[in-house]
Amino acid sequence: MNPQLTNIIIMLVMMQISRRLDMEDPTIIFYVRTFYCSSILISWIIYQLAKRSILAKNDLTTIKFVQPKNVMMAEEEKLQVTTIRDYDLKDVNGSIKSIYTGVAMMGFMHFYMGYTNPLFMQIISPVKGALESNEVKIHLFGKPATGDLKRPFKSGSLFGVPTGNNPKTDKKSVDEAERAGHGGIKYE
Repeated sequence: MNPQLTNIIIMLVMMQISRRLDMEDPTIIFYVRTFYCSSILISWIIYQLAKRSILAKNDLTTIKFVQPKNVMMAEEEKLQVTTIRDYDLKDVNGSIKSIYTGVAMMGFMHFYMGYTNPLFMQIISPVKGALESNEVKIHLFGKPATGDLKRPFKSGSLFGVPTGNNPKTDKKSVDEAERAGHGGIKYE
């Protein structure tokens, strides 16, 4: 099943459960905070284990791909040359940063604005996201990096419809980007 669709289903179920809970009760608020912090800690540990596995494998195979242009930032297509290790570390570090961003947003909404429902709604999502991460599937669950798990990873859409914003890995696109001089600097 599509991960984005399951997220919607989980949110709908969590909304129904939250309607039945008294979010003003200090005991319930304590348990919601405890479950949320536990969820964040579990997902952080999952990403740290994946990061440790990436560093242990130290796969220095070079990959080349053309990063699609970013319309929002007026950036052109750019050739990326990196190693599998560096690509995977960048992806895992981005996931870890998204955990910190989520905690900051939830902290603001819960402690400053006084909302408990968003905290309750996010109890399952961090762990689910960590377990569905491509890096976790490859490095912790031992799935082969083929198909949807082939690097560079394709960005998913809500209902599985291709977005057209995926990196290009075909030889023609990579050669054109190399000749045009758009990127190609290997970052280490």
